[in-house]
Amino acid sequence: MGNRFAIRGRLIIDGRLVPGAVVVEGGAIKEVQRGDPAAGNLPKEVVTTSVVAPGYIDLQVNGGFGFEVGDDAGALQSLARALPRTGVTAWLPTVVSSEPDFYPRAFRAFTEAKAGPADGPGALALGLHLEGPFLAVERKGAHRLSAIESAPDTLLDTWLPNPDVRVVTLAPERPGAAAKIRRLRDRGIVVSLGHTNATYDQFRAGIAEGATLVTHLFSAMSPFHHRTPGAAGAALTDERVSVGLIMDGIHCHPASVRLALKAKGVERTLLVTDMIAGAGLGAGDYALGGQTVHVTDTTARLEDGTLAGSVLTMDEAVRNSVNLAEATIAEACRMASEVPARMLGLQSKGRLAPNCDADLVLLDEELRVQATYVGGRKAYAR
Repeated sequence: MGNRFAIRGRLIIDGRLVPGAVVVEGGAIKEVQRGDPAAGNLPKEVVTTSVVAPGYIDLQVNGGFGFEVGDDAGALQSLARALPRTGVTAWLPTVVSSEPDFYPRAFRAFTEAKAGPADGPGALALGLHLEGPFLAVERKGAHRLSAIESAPDTLLDTWLPNPDVRVVTLAPERPGAAAKIRRLRDRGIVVSLGHTNATYDQFRAGIAEGATLVTHLFSAMSPFHHRTPGAAGAALTDERVSVGLIMDGIHCHPASVRLALKAKGVERTLLVTDMIAGAGLGAGDYALGGQTVHVTDTTARLEDGTLAGSVLTMDEAVRNSVNLAEATIAEACRMASEVPARMLGLQSKGRLAPNCDADLVLLDEELRVQATYVGGRKAYAR
């Protein structure tokens, strides 16, 4: 594929599927043509597909394809090269609750992974998502209790100078949470509320301090009740926050997902996978934050049955959004690209528009990935 080429199909533009073509040049989108482009207006090299969507952006990836996010730079690089097969062109490696001495090692690994040699184009690691350890013990999910209980407040001081920290998940009801949210917000770090036993009012207080995101809505949080709306009720009704959803049909019943979409709208809903090392590999035992996770074809659980992340991939999440949640194709793709890009303030990603990065995923009629381009370079082809 040359430096200038075109991809023709149905494009995700302005929330709709529009016939047309995207012209790519020098790693960016040079032009977007609507309708049936005249052959003379396109480069010599033209690829035809069913659907052309912006590359998917996953803000919560614990691992996948046998690699775990942690203090191994090689694992991060290998995972980045594997993700394009699922349509992912950018991602946040996600570190689950760990002891204080682990974070410097994770930070070094991320720095080394960025600087190290890359064997071909892979998904761009945009920064780190630190999920915990400032979480509620009552809603810890698969996070290790010892890591939550041993976390000193001073741990935050070691995170703030690091420009690679992009998202932090915490529970707003914990002592000192308000100050932490303000400090993170002032550094430009996205604060996501999750793994929380907060009341409705406590959750809204966290939003008032500057939290703008909710980690895997419904999962590991105080549930909705008509007299005590809890964290879920606050997340659904407060327009100041967007919500992440694990669209695997297991973490949330399809009816709950449809309710969330009605309450939040596509503009404030983003798909996340929360995938672990076993995703993409099938049944077996894998690691997550020092714990063994038993994986089947559909679930990942600890020994006691607690859900431990997922084996969902982003292309599956998009298909499930259409098949289970009754979203349109354009809506599903926007929740996997445009909305997460906007959450991170990324102007050049998540859209098919001139001067945006040529991060593209080509889909067939069944929304399965045919090819993925990162910065105009083919990173995967089926």
